[in-house]
Amino acid sequence: MELPIETLRFKEIREENNYTQSDFADLLGVKNSTADIERGRTKLPGYVVMGLLKHFQINPLWLFGESHQKQIPLNRIDTLPKFITLNSEENENMLLVNQKAAAGYPHNVQDAHFYQQLPAFDMPLPQFRNATYRGFQIEGDSMLPDFYPEDWVLAKAISSLDEASDHKVYVFVLYDTVVIKKLQKLSDPSKIQLISLNKEYAPFEIEVSDIQEIWQVSSKLTFNLSSHSENSVLRELQASMEELKQQFNQIRK
Repeated sequence: MELPIETLRFKEIREENNYTQSDFADLLGVKNSTADIERGRTKLPGYVVMGLLKHFQINPLWLFGESHQKQIPLNRIDTLPKFITLNSEENENMLLVNQKAAAGYPHNVQDAHFYQQLPAFDMPLPQFRNATYRGFQIEGDSMLPDFYPEDWVLAKAISSLDEASDHKVYVFVLYDTVVIKKLQKLSDPSKIQLISLNKEYAPFEIEVSDIQEIWQVSSKLTFNLSSHSENSVLRELQASMEELKQQFNQIRK
């Protein structure tokens, strides 16, 4: 008996991803094993088709022989900004989103009136040309020691998560909040992990589908130079004292 194309392709997906019949069944919610499906005794249930789409981005039309495109980019979301503003010379302004404005930003990403209320300025430096940049103010201490409360990050818009790289810092505009975190991609493409630089804050996972915009942090504006400098000098003095103590102990010996 010739097996249906969806049965053959189902088995192909399992073998490509190195699953046993039992493990594949557990992943897709099938009882016991996928053996009956692969022998053609059981038709592919709808929930299995959905599972293949969710876990492996398998195009249902390809599965049933109606398309040559095997996978579809299920988690590719357009994360470019929904609005920009221009100056009198038709060049893009850099908008500034302070802590107060950030609270309303996720709910107003498509509201032109909201953007008109944000401060805007020109940044006449070559590093800020040929892309859309936006400034976001740091709130809280979760990104210490690199970013202090009330610092500003200047960040470049990127079009999708595919453009983002692990271990770099981004501004993520979610549906309910704005967060500035280091990125860690996961084996499950539907989720990512966000990491604080301050080790007192635990990493957490979010759904990729919850992301509205992504901005890659490229520079910062800080008003804490004096405290940073003092801390740096203190660390240098402490290191020097330790070195002197070690040298003194060696001389005594």
